[in-house]
Amino acid sequence: MSDNIMKKRLLMLIKLLQDHTDEDHPVSTRDIMAYYKENGMSSDRKTLDADIKLLQEQGFDLIKIKSSPNKYYIASREFELPELKLLIDAVQSSRFITEKKSRELSKKLAGLASAEQAKELNRHTGVNGRAKSTNEQQLYTVDTITKAINEKKKIRYQYQEYDGRKRKILRNNGEVYILSPYMLYWNEDFYYVVGYSDKRETITAFRVDRIVNIEMTDAKAVKRPKGFKVSNYSDSIFGMYSGPEAEVELECCNDLMKYIIDRFGEKIKVRPTENGTFLTTVTVELSPVFYGWVFQFGGGIRIINPTNAIKEFDAMLASYTS
Repeated sequence: MSDNIMKKRLLMLIKLLQDHTDEDHPVSTRDIMAYYKENGMSSDRKTLDADIKLLQEQGFDLIKIKSSPNKYYIASREFELPELKLLIDAVQSSRFITEKKSRELSKKLAGLASAEQAKELNRHTGVNGRAKSTNEQQLYTVDTITKAINEKKKIRYQYQEYDGRKRKILRNNGEVYILSPYMLYWNEDFYYVVGYSDKRETITAFRVDRIVNIEMTDAKAVKRPKGFKVSNYSDSIFGMYSGPEAEVELECCNDLMKYIIDRFGEKIKVRPTENGTFLTTVTVELSPVFYGWVFQFGGGIRIINPTNAIKEFDAMLASYTS
């Protein structure tokens, strides 16, 4: 028997076992022989036993159930069923991924399971109706940003917004932004590129789904500043950007600790008081987004310092009550 025939038979056997077997759905010796015959391949039980042993020696977690006839199944895969379910749920719920791409990716992920397991996944998944991106170019954008990060090159692009009639427009009359990208970051269901902005002369973040007409340039990216840590940046600034950076002292009710940790991480330092509150100092960017976040707790969080932050917060409250 030629090596080509043996290779073809082994590939057919692997495909059958991976596509159609799991612990609850083994295939018998008769099933395998019938499968070979349907695909123009002949074999016998002795050859099948040798093939099974060879696959096991090569690392396939292939289980043989001794019975009459014997049965076989793949016991473990690269991804277990709960892991695939988790990944599919993430794809389906992501606002960044379009509805069309969500379906395509979910189908590919389900294809990593057996046929029967894939049916189970399909019964329990589906695009969940939440707001999804309509920007089909995002994968191209992510690819360009990733390439620029790896090659340490700057990127150029325009930024897209909406006007009052829900029409897509370019920010600042089509201004071209130049950025030295350092990382892609997922935050609160949106994808951001973080890097050094030539215009702002500081590290900033841009929503990937709003980036259009992106190109990687030949210019070398600005090196990351010394001491820059992704964790510090993400914990303190994301969700509170678009303003000058400052250290802010907050007095918070004890029962709000979980929200402070959710926003700033477990590494923050806190100082308990005798009034059923605690003090903490965090780094944020002073902006309406930050003040709005403080306001939502109905007085449970108070800004203690700096003075300009207190005045800006009071002015914003006054503008809503006047």
